[in-house]
Amino acid sequence: MLVIDDDKAILNGFREVLSRTGYDVDIAGTGRQASDKAIAKVYDLVIIDMKLPDMEGTELLARFQRNYPRPKKIIVTGYPTMDNAIDSVNLQADAYLVKPVNPQELLRVVDEKLREQSEEQEITEEKVTNWVVGRERRSKEKPNP
Repeated sequence: MLVIDDDKAILNGFREVLSRTGYDVDIAGTGRQASDKAIAKVYDLVIIDMKLPDMEGTELLARFQRNYPRPKKIIVTGYPTMDNAIDSVNLQADAYLVKPVNPQELLRVVDEKLREQSEEQEITEEKVTNWVVGRERRSKEKPNP
């Protein structure tokens, strides 16, 4: 997963909590760094701070949604407002957490979102399998001309 925040203490804290539970965690301090990392590596989940030095978290959320729709996206903010919460929901954030984030709450949300993603992937694979099986069955049922 990728954690994006301009506060090094938060980056290191999140990385430590998540790494201790077995997650592979990359970090970025700016939206630009996050975008560069997302080009080079596929992430299952991104945690995006609302206030970054080079852009708003909602702008980065929109970029990820447009360019990398697969990962689950969690917005984290120390400045919660009704406007940024609504923007996050409208931009399809999967979760919205308010700093300071309790480590157990962070792990609970991350686990939940990754489990949802896994279930969505299974459903997709199941649909593909059903489609292939259906095509094979229909091709065998067609009479030869």
